[in-house]
Amino acid sequence: MLRRVAAIAVPGVAAFELGLVCEVFGIDRSDTGGPRFDFTVCTPEPGPLPMKQGLRLDVPAGLEATADADLVIALPYGAPYELPAPVLQALRHAHERGAWVMSICSGTFALGEAGLLDGRRCTTHWMYADDLARRFPAADVDPAVLYVEDRGVISSAGTAAGIDACLHLVRRELGARDAAAIARRMVVPPHRDGGQAQYVETPLPCDADTLAPLLAWLVEHLDEELTVPDLAARALMSERTFARRFRAETGTTPAAWITRQRLVRAQEMLERTAAGVEDVARASGFGSAAILRHHFARVLGTSPQAYRRQFACTDDAERAAAAAVA
Repeated sequence: MLRRVAAIAVPGVAAFELGLVCEVFGIDRSDTGGPRFDFTVCTPEPGPLPMKQGLRLDVPAGLEATADADLVIALPYGAPYELPAPVLQALRHAHERGAWVMSICSGTFALGEAGLLDGRRCTTHWMYADDLARRFPAADVDPAVLYVEDRGVISSAGTAAGIDACLHLVRRELGARDAAAIARRMVVPPHRDGGQAQYVETPLPCDADTLAPLLAWLVEHLDEELTVPDLAARALMSERTFARRFRAETGTTPAAWITRQRLVRAQEMLERTAAGVEDVARASGFGSAAILRHHFARVLGTSPQAYRRQFACTDDAERAAAAAVA
C-alpha cells in the first residue's frame, strides 16, 4: 500500500518538479474523498538547500526518511549528475526491500548512478536522453514516452510528465478514485497518451467552457446510445458547429471522448465490483463483452479479466478475479 513517500532533494533541485511532488503527495485530500500520504522531503545534509532559479529551501529531514518509505523519489538535479554515496545507497536499499523508486526528469540519472537502470526501460527529458544513454549503456532509454514503469522503477520525462507518473502510481496502488480525486483538486487530467499502454483515466476536461454541462451529462448517461446529431441538438448547435466546438474544448472528437469515458467506467467497475464482463460492458455503454475486450486490447494492451486481476481493490472485485481464473 502506498502511504509513506520520501522525495530526495540535492543541491540544484528544480522548483517545479519539487512542487508537483509536494502537490500530489503532500496534501491531505481526505476531506474530498482523496488519499492522505505521510510525505517527507529529505536531503543528505539537512539544512538550507540551494535550488535552481536562485531559491533556497530549508530541509530538516535526512535520508533516514527513506528507510521505511513505500515510495522514494529522485528529484531532478543538474550536471555533472554526481551524487553522494548515501543517496545512491538509499535508492538501492529502497528497491532491494521492495519499495517503489521513481525519478522525475533528470532525476533518472540518480537511478542510473545507483545501478537501477541496467536492463530496464527508462526515460528522461528529451534534452537529456542521449546523455543518459551514453552514461548508462545497459539501460534501454526511450525518449519518446512520458513515463516508464519497469519492475518497480518508474522514470518520467520533463516537468509535467512527472505529474502523469505520480498519478499513474497512485492509480496503480490505490485505484482510479484516489487518482481522480487528486487530479480534480490539481485541475489536471491524470492521463496523456505517451506512446505506451497506460492504466490511467481521462476525467472531465477542466478547461471546457460552453460544453461543460453537456460533458457532465454524458458521464451520467454512458450506457445510452449517444449520437452526434442528438448531442448537437442537446447543445443547441448545428452538427458542424458542435463537432468544431467539441474538438476545440476537449482536444478530440465526440466519439473518441465518449469511448475513453466508457473505458474509464469499465475500469472502475472491474476494480471495485464483482460484476461480470458482460454486465460491465452494458453498464459502461460498450454493449457487449466482445466490444469491451476490443477496446481494452487496443487502448490498454490487456483484457478486462487480466486488468481486474491486477487492479482489483475491493474484496468483491478480488473474489471475481479469482473466480475467473478458477
